[in-house]
Amino acid sequence: MIPKILVPIDDSPTSQKTIDSIIKSKEHFAKHLTLLYVINSTQLAYRMIPEFQVDMVKENATRAGRNLLERTDAKLKEAGFTNELMLEFGEPRDIITHTANVQEFQLLVIGRHEGGGEIRDVLFGSVANHVLHNVRCPVLLF
Repeated sequence: MIPKILVPIDDSPTSQKTIDSIIKSKEHFAKHLTLLYVINSTQLAYRMIPEFQVDMVKENATRAGRNLLERTDAKLKEAGFTNELMLEFGEPRDIITHTANVQEFQLLVIGRHEGGGEIRDVLFGSVANHVLHNVRCPVLLF
């Protein structure tokens, strides 16, 4: 049985380093990954955006998310991986956790943004910290 591996990505340097680390360690990974990009719907809910422009903002965010997924997919394919691409709307920490648990992934690989720290994580939380404590599968944290 091929293990199901979920790799949430975003456009951060940390996410790029995570993908680079997967490629460098490719002999330790299954060759099929699921890449997940979550469009943060909370950030799209600004009160300053006129109602008639909300759809345009969502379309642009969707296009940017698909573009990132496709670029990452191409980079991983070049290294010998095949990938399933997922794009979702919602709060990233909740969508990642829900996806990992409901679709019964066996491993979740995620990067932790630099510049956090224990106090910041306690006060504000972090996506990686939330995911680490709320998924049922093992988490590989870069």
